[in-house]
Amino acid sequence: MTGTRAQVREFLLAWFEQYMPGNVFLWYDTLVICWIALFAIVLHFILRRVANKFLKENFLDQSNVKLNNTATELTFQLVKRLSYVLQGAIVIIQAKLWIAEGTIFLHFVEVVVNQCIILFALLSLFTLLDIFQAVSDRRAKRAHFPIRGLLQTIKLIASVLTTILAVSLLMDKSPLILLSGLGALSAVMLLVFKDPILGLVAGIQLSANNMLAVGDWLEMPRYGADGDVIDIALTTVKVRNWDKTITTIPTYALISDSFKNWRGMSESGGRRIKRSIHIEMNTVGFLSNEQIAELKKADLLSDYLTQKLTVIEKENSTKKADMSNMLNGRRLTNVGTFRHYLLSLLKKHPHIHQGMTLIVRQLEPNSDGLPIQIYAFTNTTNWNEYEEIQSDLFDHVLAILPAFSLRAHESPTGNDIRLLAKSTN
Repeated sequence: MTGTRAQVREFLLAWFEQYMPGNVFLWYDTLVICWIALFAIVLHFILRRVANKFLKENFLDQSNVKLNNTATELTFQLVKRLSYVLQGAIVIIQAKLWIAEGTIFLHFVEVVVNQCIILFALLSLFTLLDIFQAVSDRRAKRAHFPIRGLLQTIKLIASVLTTILAVSLLMDKSPLILLSGLGALSAVMLLVFKDPILGLVAGIQLSANNMLAVGDWLEMPRYGADGDVIDIALTTVKVRNWDKTITTIPTYALISDSFKNWRGMSESGGRRIKRSIHIEMNTVGFLSNEQIAELKKADLLSDYLTQKLTVIEKENSTKKADMSNMLNGRRLTNVGTFRHYLLSLLKKHPHIHQGMTLIVRQLEPNSDGLPIQIYAFTNTTNWNEYEEIQSDLFDHVLAILPAFSLRAHESPTGNDIRLLAKSTN
């Protein structure tokens, strides 16, 4: 092959010397450049046509298409960039075949083409990683591992290594020499890439401890974040708040600071109701016989009152308590019966989760009255349904207070003060 190449070269030089005026070597180099360029162009179209036809017939057939539009476009882009890499390699082979060894022209061609090969190889890797990201985003159930941050880390490392390789080729030195010199620049590198390094470490910890994933409801008041996580990148986490604004949080802040992840609530299938109704203190008292008789008509209280009255009457009879005095014996209170009514109501409620904590409790009285707190869980985590269930429940609670001779506490309003002023006048 070498002999044939030398013969062809000598023949062309002799022909140029006989028929073409000027520098024969210039004419020869020009012919070589045109031949290499023509060969590369023809090869480019052949590769593109064959690759596109292969992809369409085997992977992108409309009958069994499995990639989304973004992944499809990236696949064609990957093929295009890989074809440039292959063309660069063939150009170097062609240059070494037709250009004399040791010439400046051959060295120049090798340097330029090698830089192009490195560039398009790096871009091909980026495109391949983007395809992985597009396929991952398409999955209905995403993994907890922050794949975007990992892919960005790979891109960063690949960019640094590619830059070192490109500079070493320009300098015609071994890449190991440049790598050995990076030790002196380590402090500067750590300062420049502080956020990516911290983000990478934070991403690994978030993944290893299963702390956060795309789609989780995150609440982080320090950064004004309260909404769904839409992206976990190498250096930032994006949260779409409920008011549709976007909050960007440094990834490492999720490790150094505290945040609330509502994923546990979503996965549990129940959402907590923890709300109190404040009872006016002067309405709390014992139930009269007439009130008890009226409350016994309620389906949710009849069994409770019958059982409770039997126990109370037996105990009072055993102790021979003088019931003419209010201080003696046991009696039913309206607020206690109200609490048991609420508990029975929650146990029969079709939208209250019966497998989770269910309590109706009395909290410490304060200036706002006597708090009666409902602590329960709905059997849905949907926000709209949850609010509807909670609102319907407390609508009913407020409406049935008069049946127990109870009133909800209200602070004095302007109208109360005006009525008081009129009465004093």
